[in-house]
Amino acid sequence: MKHSSQVQDLAQHLDGKRLLLSEIPLRKEVLKQVLKKGFLKTESGLETVGNQLKCRRCGNDDRTLFGKHVCARCQTTCSYCRHCLLLGKISSCQQLYSWCGPERTRPSVDRSLKWEGALSPGQKKASEAVRKATLKQQELLVWAVCGAGKTEVMFHGLETAFAKGKRVLIATPRTDVVKELYPRFASSFPQIVISALYGGSKDRQPNAQLVLATTHQTMRFYKAFDLVVIDEVDAFPFSYDKSLQYAVQQAMKQTASTIYLSATPSTTLLATPNLEVIKIPRRFHGFPLPIPRFQWCGNWQKAMRKHKLPSPLITWIKAYLQTKKPLLLFVPSISTLHHVSTLLAKLSLEHASVHADDPNRHQAVQAFRDKNISLMVTTTILERGVTFSDVQVAVLGAEKDVFTEAALVQIAGRVGRKAEAATGDIVFFHFGISKAMRAARAHIEMMNNEGGF
Repeated sequence: MKHSSQVQDLAQHLDGKRLLLSEIPLRKEVLKQVLKKGFLKTESGLETVGNQLKCRRCGNDDRTLFGKHVCARCQTTCSYCRHCLLLGKISSCQQLYSWCGPERTRPSVDRSLKWEGALSPGQKKASEAVRKATLKQQELLVWAVCGAGKTEVMFHGLETAFAKGKRVLIATPRTDVVKELYPRFASSFPQIVISALYGGSKDRQPNAQLVLATTHQTMRFYKAFDLVVIDEVDAFPFSYDKSLQYAVQQAMKQTASTIYLSATPSTTLLATPNLEVIKIPRRFHGFPLPIPRFQWCGNWQKAMRKHKLPSPLITWIKAYLQTKKPLLLFVPSISTLHHVSTLLAKLSLEHASVHADDPNRHQAVQAFRDKNISLMVTTTILERGVTFSDVQVAVLGAEKDVFTEAALVQIAGRVGRKAEAATGDIVFFHFGISKAMRAARAHIEMMNNEGGF
């Protein structure tokens, strides 16, 4: 075949993906040749199910998330999907292309794991369950307390998958988690080609055997993976956004195994038919989970309207700053975050603040990790997937609805994660104890009890 090198490049570029023509670097004459050979499958970007549109890339079928415009391409009024617009416009006249030529094989890499750490008894049991799940089509939930060492539990299972030439996806709801996981997997599997995908990432190696990605980035993959690991399966936005769940389903092969990781699995997930569940109720270092304490701080919102922070919170901050310990302060909203930050500045309390829409949040988080900043004010963006040594944690307005049981359990789980600093303070400052607060504390006590404490 003419242009064989370009065809090989196309096969690699489209490997396990379903892309728009604008995303494919190929000249028209080569494209025609490949289509004639039957190596490309084309599908309309939007399909009609009954009398309702559905986006093939993200699964959106919400009428309110489709738009119409006069299209320069087809010269007619064209519908398009607004839900996944940031990934490129999917419209009525656009085709999605996927490779259906000779299947690309993956190298079988023996003894790919170079990690020399030790697993706790609970981790060993879960690790063996993960390893077995990689060898057969199975759904497995690893229900592990915060700080149990879920990442290390995956290592031997991934080693088994790579030895069989399998391709693996680890999907997580948040960019911060992808950034934290990448160096750990890269050092543990130096022979494996790894790609880390998130909004704005540049590490997009098309032949990667291990893909670490936000769940949004999985929308471009199609029947690509033999093993799919969904980290923090209960977390927003994955747990609330059906299109992200659809994207993960589209990304896996029909014979794929699925492993869910969570410290706070939903009742819906636990009710999944044929789901195998393995629990790790104890942290890897053997210490119990810190129990949250409840601290009434009065009507903190009223106090802030008078440009004051609750005195119990100020006392807590100043006391721990004197001990040089890093502090995380969670607040219920971005507007509260800005207000708290202003009041802290007036008290000459040096700090940083982060939220999901903050373009500089990654630099701020790294500065906090490097201990260049002692106090970090944050929304729930840092409730999970991040580890800071010897951190002390407080929640202001813990009674607010945004602080669900799962969120509060995760927030408490930031404390005491390191063996050398396995204890710490977690305090819920409140103007009334909520059901979620009680449930979170009961959840943590239950796991400690199951862990033998």
